[in-house]
Amino acid sequence: MTNSTSDLWAKIRQQFDSSPYPTIPLDKSPKDSLDLLYIHNLVTPYYLRNQKVIDTKDKVILDAGCGTGYKSLVLAEANPGAKIVGVDISEESVKLARQRLEYHGFDNAEFHVLSIYDLPQLNYQFDYINCDEVLYLFPDIAVALQAMKAVLKPEGIIRSNLHSSLQRANIFRAQKVFTLMGLMDGNPEDLEIEIVTDTMKALKDNVNLKATTWSPGYEGEDKKENILMNYLFQGDKGYTINDIFSALRAADLEFIKMTNWRQWDLMNLFKEPDNLPAFLGMSLPEISIEDSLHLFELLHPIHRLLNFWCGHPQTAPTVVPFSEWTESDWENATVYMHPQFQHPKFKTDLIACISLGKTFPIRKYLALTEEFVYIDSSMALCLLPVFDKPLPMMSLVEHWQKFRPLDPLTAEPTDQVKVFQILQKLLQVLEDFDCIMLERQS
Repeated sequence: MTNSTSDLWAKIRQQFDSSPYPTIPLDKSPKDSLDLLYIHNLVTPYYLRNQKVIDTKDKVILDAGCGTGYKSLVLAEANPGAKIVGVDISEESVKLARQRLEYHGFDNAEFHVLSIYDLPQLNYQFDYINCDEVLYLFPDIAVALQAMKAVLKPEGIIRSNLHSSLQRANIFRAQKVFTLMGLMDGNPEDLEIEIVTDTMKALKDNVNLKATTWSPGYEGEDKKENILMNYLFQGDKGYTINDIFSALRAADLEFIKMTNWRQWDLMNLFKEPDNLPAFLGMSLPEISIEDSLHLFELLHPIHRLLNFWCGHPQTAPTVVPFSEWTESDWENATVYMHPQFQHPKFKTDLIACISLGKTFPIRKYLALTEEFVYIDSSMALCLLPVFDKPLPMMSLVEHWQKFRPLDPLTAEPTDQVKVFQILQKLLQVLEDFDCIMLERQS
């Protein structure tokens, strides 16, 4: 496919016109979906790349391939004050997206029936572009990335993803089966869906294709959407980590991070990461980010989507590791609460634990991590003032001394230097788990 008039492009458009995706109810709100809000907040990737905190007010955000607009709604909720622009080739999907944002009271949004190839027609330059579950439909992903790059501001960020050829291999086999049966010749509809259902149910349970792909979800209330978006998905293709990096190089874009980066930690695949066989112990720390991610997927292909952030190449690295911060850096640092934790329930639960002297379980509020993270309730006190506004490091030290004036072991007045050191360690832990953000003065 080289342009939006190709036969395959027409089939894809027809599929989404007849079955707009996703079929999430109009009234469903993402306000309590903390992981979704974390991923789709421009603050997150901007901080990961620049160690700077950005205000989303008046930013312009594109949802490229917006479908029925649920992710557009997520973007609006996650980025207060931002303008949301959505484009999709399906007119029916765009109608639903427009209705969804209006229903939830977002009037600073607009939607267009438009191909990603034609983005310059909008006359916008975007601070953030979300291209979710669309990029893999293009014949040349580098060209699609270039089309988005052309309307991206110099410090802008793109979030996109590709289907994994390794994790999704069995679904691709199923698609070939149903292509051979002629079910993909036109736009799959109810008849084709029933043929898929009857075929898979007719197979013995131990037949590999059925055992590895079929599940109750293909027979439930979401049967039509699930089958269309898997077994009968027009234009679906799979890619590898190396394909992502090759496309980014071709488009002259810089890789920032995997969106679910905590789940791509190669060392977590080993029983004893601190006691690796000699060869691995010497070689793994030296490999590139691309090779590390590629090796992870070869060993453990669990991710259906290869989710990543990228942007224009930056002139020089701006992030200084905390291990290299001077005492002056720490003294002049500003502490922010990540927007993910600005949820009323988080503050209520935190205050309850502090009042009862309980350990506070941050884990259930953390984005995309399986690790158990707890903090002492007395230490949690230092988070409370950051809910209201960002604070200088030394203000938190003073807050600590005010509310814990005596050392619990010696009953002596708390020493400012000791408090400063305790806070340094605590804030690094909280920053590592995305609870707070630390901004160093330039």
